[in-house]
Amino acid sequence: MELPERDGDGYLADMSKWTPEIGKAMADADGYELDDAKWEQVMKAREYFEEYGSVPPIRKFAKYIEADQKAMFQMWMTGPMKPISKYGGLPKPTGCV
Repeated sequence: MELPERDGDGYLADMSKWTPEIGKAMADADGYELDDAKWEQVMKAREYFEEYGSVPPIRKFAKYIEADQKAMFQMWMTGPMKPISKYGGLPKPTGCV
């Protein structure tokens, strides 16, 4: 699958090009495994973005999906919102540098 153009951080240059298949292919290209639990969080982040028009900070997102923040960090092995937003075709979270 040919991936749409991405910026230097791996985010889509054009959010409208995102599809679930593109998101999964981006993760594969980056060598990142997206299991069902991670994918569910990606889709919930897209739902949040559609509702509120922004990528939430981790604290707000954990509350939105009724998840434990610490467990999310352990699951993602990093700050969760960066890969969640990247593979969800969303903008880079404002809290991430």
